[in-house]
Amino acid sequence: MTGRIPRVALLVLVVGLALHNLAMALLWQAGVRNTALDVAAAWKEIVLVVAFVAAVAAAGSVPSLVWADRLALAYGALVVLYWLLPQSWLDGGATAKGELYALRHHLLPLGAYVLGRLVTLDRTWWRRIALTIVAVGCGLAAWGLIDVYLVPLQWWRDSGVPDWFSEQLGLAYRCLSGLPENWILNTDEESPVRRLVSTFLSPLATAYTLVIACLLLAAARPRRWTVAAGALAYAGLLWTHTRAAFIALPAGLLLLALLRRSWPIAGFAVASIVASVAFVALFPTIGPSTTYTAAELMCLRENAAQQGVATDDPFSASESSTSSHVSALRDGIRTVAHHPWGFGLGNSGVSASRTGVDVKAGESSYTELGVDTGVLGLAAFVGWLLALILALRARSPWLASSVAAVAVLGLQTDVIGIHWLSVVVFALAGSALRAGPEDVPPEAAL
Repeated sequence: MTGRIPRVALLVLVVGLALHNLAMALLWQAGVRNTALDVAAAWKEIVLVVAFVAAVAAAGSVPSLVWADRLALAYGALVVLYWLLPQSWLDGGATAKGELYALRHHLLPLGAYVLGRLVTLDRTWWRRIALTIVAVGCGLAAWGLIDVYLVPLQWWRDSGVPDWFSEQLGLAYRCLSGLPENWILNTDEESPVRRLVSTFLSPLATAYTLVIACLLLAAARPRRWTVAAGALAYAGLLWTHTRAAFIALPAGLLLLALLRRSWPIAGFAVASIVASVAFVALFPTIGPSTTYTAAELMCLRENAAQQGVATDDPFSASESSTSSHVSALRDGIRTVAHHPWGFGLGNSGVSASRTGVDVKAGESSYTELGVDTGVLGLAAFVGWLLALILALRARSPWLASSVAAVAVLGLQTDVIGIHWLSVVVFALAGSALRAGPEDVPPEAAL
């Protein structure tokens, strides 16, 4: 019985984390708020702890350490060390709550990985998990497409989503009635275009999850249903209009093609690049349009007056979104270079913004780790990713390419903060390492 619990937990996490944000926003709307909602939101940590205890009880032996394990443990040790060090020693300004937020944030992928290292999955369980990931990907795409075309944006404005973001998470969004501004591609004032956000309530998190699902379907044996599922998942990915994902997917496909020595998969990578470039160019004219409220237009015009009007050319480095990401990455690199020993946990990203302290780096996982844990913590994390890719290249080309895609995405976004990625990808990577090089790759079970 104890051996079954962690396997079932993995299935629960694959589905539950994809529904988490929508469920929390609906609970807020229903009146479950503040501490009560924080407790409800901790379900994923509770599932991980229960699964870990059951996995330890069921494990016949502890797996021998490989380089990926050593680097993962080094990363975890550095995170804990920087949590224990006084902020005053490091010139940090984080609050105690911010430090705890950051501790949970940074250790989540490690906890999932350790769980995976203790869980052995046979072909039947790999098939169940793979089918569940495909179902999640197709569900995200289908619901997201229905939403942007049939559910008015005003419904979301009037829902509990804006207050959940601002009141519960401390993420104040100004110019879209409290909704995240990245829900909209601001083509012009008269007909802005909606981006697919699905149950994650985020085009980014949805896109990154769909990247993993698309890589799995590309790695699977081609059949009618896998081709249809792949087409649906890829359509959903396109409608998120997330250019980082448009780069990460072909990067993962190229690595998958190299590991599998497959020209067709390499062709998919090239086709994905061509399709995404064409779609980015056409999306402003074919995407689902919406309208701004008078208050939103006033806010947008005020921002434009203060910051200047950026070009709307999606292929220009001066385009507002691209310019913002490049600027954030550049500033984060400069901060880490000038303060390589780090500031301590809670001084970067959402952990800092939620607690009202100076955000010394944001968006990129690498600059956030450099700020919170110094270059040593950053190096341990990067080394862990590289060791995972090398260790998985024979055991599971799909998971190796998925980790590589996560590494690419980390340049532009906080991939650790996308809980579906930090739990599912790292847990499955850990479990795949329990298999021998001669075993059938997990994707072959699909």
